[in-house]
Amino acid sequence: MTYKLSAAAHAISAAVLFFTSLSGTASAAGIKKDPKLDEAVISRYVADKLSVWQERMNLKDWDIRIQLVRADKLEPKTLGNVHWDTDVKKATIDVLSPLDYQLPYNAMLADMEVTVVHELVHIELASLPRSEASRRTEEHAVNEITAALLRLARN
Repeated sequence: MTYKLSAAAHAISAAVLFFTSLSGTASAAGIKKDPKLDEAVISRYVADKLSVWQERMNLKDWDIRIQLVRADKLEPKTLGNVHWDTDVKKATIDVLSPLDYQLPYNAMLADMEVTVVHELVHIELASLPRSEASRRTEEHAVNEITAALLRLARN
């Protein structure tokens, strides 16, 4: 589940506005934190993105949890994953922790949004038949749908 940064870069403007509104309080209080390591702020950011995209993708009837996880909890070379149960419409999305990101802060936030959308597309397709043989094709389709959704959201 790797993503092209170019697709993620389109969401940077929204990410910057969001973080600016959250970080204003800390700066006003004179608190100097490394925002990349402030997992509480970033957890709120990804939860907000989940809510927005869950609504946009008509997945509000799903109980979806999101959590930041360290790289060792993910498959190599991935930035997230999802586990779902279609019978009860429950899912958990794991997003790479900011502690393990190698991108600048704003690019990281944009990339996290891409991860959220990507995993929601997997949920949207969860009822389709799956096999090891179709996995690569599904991943390609999910990447393309994710990029299209993010481009539409920008406009």
